[in-house]
Amino acid sequence: MTTTGDNTDHYVLFGHPVSQSKSPFIHGLFAQQLGQDMSYRLVDVPPEEFVATARRFFAEGGAGANVTVPHKQAAFEVADLLSPEAKRAGAVNTLVVRDDGSLLGANTDGVGLLQDLEKNLGLALASMRVLVLGAGGATRGILEPLLQAHPAKLLIANRTIDRATELAAAFADLGPVEGGGYADLGEQAPFDIILNATSASLAGEVPPVPVRLFTANTVAYDLAYARGDTPFTQWARKRGLKQVHKGYGMLVEQAAAAFALWRGVRPDTAPVLEALRSL
Repeated sequence: MTTTGDNTDHYVLFGHPVSQSKSPFIHGLFAQQLGQDMSYRLVDVPPEEFVATARRFFAEGGAGANVTVPHKQAAFEVADLLSPEAKRAGAVNTLVVRDDGSLLGANTDGVGLLQDLEKNLGLALASMRVLVLGAGGATRGILEPLLQAHPAKLLIANRTIDRATELAAAFADLGPVEGGGYADLGEQAPFDIILNATSASLAGEVPPVPVRLFTANTVAYDLAYARGDTPFTQWARKRGLKQVHKGYGMLVEQAAAAFALWRGVRPDTAPVLEALRSL
């Protein structure tokens, strides 16, 4: 893991597993686009070794890192200080070496999602009814930016009702957010956008969403991504939804936000997103 001995700045993605990650491809295109002398590679590290491995990487001259599951909460131990977004989300996905040598823990997930929804997909979340499926770490990372977009209502639905209601209460000062269980969804009016933030797609499953919660114009968005449809996007297409999206845009936009924190310049995401989708 030695990073000294050349003039190239070295970045990594810590995760477990990480072999399927598209991050090296994305950051490689960013660096090429902006003429940045940097490398980016994957580091698969089990949870019990993460903190020691990350500290060693930075002690040896590492310039910055991304952090993915299952290490986003453990990254708190590595960071010397936290951005407001990371502190609120309870998760760190980007580590930045500051000028004084200290490590900033940031979270670009929510900003990346909002950028994809509003800029790339042209959705105006203001006054929309938003349903978020799942109350885990992925949801914590996106709630603040979503609520700052001023939706008419944001409902968190989860198998364990207490987790959803507790999460909603933690963010209630930012806007109209509620929490509940899947069994309560049948009482709701249709939503304008449904965000799948569960890990169900990874297990080949779809959260139990009643048909009456959407119309043909409801937007279905899975934070997960795959070469083809995810189980959630396949489910949405079969039910006639016109706008169905995977998380490629969020992936690229959160990476661009991390890149800007590291390098001080934000890349153009459009050609990178096009290249990623054409793979």
